[in-house]
Amino acid sequence: MKTKFGGLIVGFCLLAGLIGAATAQGVSPADISQASPITAPNVESIDILKQNQADRSKSQPGNLAPTYRIVNNGTQNYSSLPALEAGVLIQPKAQFPGQARATTAGEAWRQYRNGPLTRIGGWLLIIVVLLIAAMYLLKGQIKLEGSKTGRLIERFTSVERLAHWTMAISFVLLALTGGTILFGKYILLPVFGLTLFGWVAFACKNIHNFVGPVFTGSIVVFFVLFVKDNLPGKGDLNWFVQFGGLLSGKHVSSGKFNAGEKAMFWGAVVVLGLIMSASGFVLDMLVPGLLYTRGNMQIASIVHIVAAVLAASMILGHIYLGTLGMAGAYQAMRTGYVDDAWAKQHHDLWYDDIQSGKVARNRSSEQPTEAIKQANV
Repeated sequence: MKTKFGGLIVGFCLLAGLIGAATAQGVSPADISQASPITAPNVESIDILKQNQADRSKSQPGNLAPTYRIVNNGTQNYSSLPALEAGVLIQPKAQFPGQARATTAGEAWRQYRNGPLTRIGGWLLIIVVLLIAAMYLLKGQIKLEGSKTGRLIERFTSVERLAHWTMAISFVLLALTGGTILFGKYILLPVFGLTLFGWVAFACKNIHNFVGPVFTGSIVVFFVLFVKDNLPGKGDLNWFVQFGGLLSGKHVSSGKFNAGEKAMFWGAVVVLGLIMSASGFVLDMLVPGLLYTRGNMQIASIVHIVAAVLAASMILGHIYLGTLGMAGAYQAMRTGYVDDAWAKQHHDLWYDDIQSGKVARNRSSEQPTEAIKQANV
């Protein structure tokens, strides 16, 4: 009640003040009541979204909104710098598969790399490791049936083993350094701290860049040496049908390489290896004639990560079977020789060719040393 009463008093005071001011200027209250209503000045309507920077600077000095809109659109503008895309400060909008909305291409790539690529790739590697561990715990090592004969067959020559180990060691280095770059900030950064992890990541980047070409060169040599023995042949279909038999330890006929090894050769080494190499060369800017735009580099990065994670998943299984998973497999690549019993059990078709003389028992001039014989006992 007091508030309403106070408002009436204030209103009357304002009205009295207006009448007094008008009287002082020679204007009667009647003139005020007959005056025309107050109107706004005639202002021209301007579409500010269509203004260029010159017009905006006249009406609103210091307002750079038109320039920022042009920059945010990702259009090419003038720059005195000779660098590629120097006139594009912010990339146009992009949207990678699975993303809810489009954003600037750099931010879209960052979200895609640090999001689904890292998350799905990490879980895929973890699942493969868990499957390998379960296989070893449930089945154990695939043992040699019967006793060794003491007769040795040269399975791999020194040149073949050199090519294999060059490719294997370079791939492991690439996997460790690349994995540190991709997953390190989630695993190593909390442990090492920012400074130490920064030096580790920097070292991994440089090792990765220089080891990459070595890996590519070993792929080419490896392909030339082993392509003949990895062509589809007799027993491959049977091996695929009886894949479960390998896990259960049952005998599966195959040539020098079974279908699983051939799938590894064509899938992980040839296809994924060349994809990793090609995309890596783009990231290292080693491909002549290619425009190294930010968009091309972002696509190459995504392709490189996908191929590397898939290859690493396959090769983890290969490493397991070549070491802990199968007795005698590691000695074959370390010494180059296998016992007749091992060859007959795991690669019987190849062993039959050796027995018939179609394939030489010793393909090089070297003879197994006493150390090699002892390693295969």
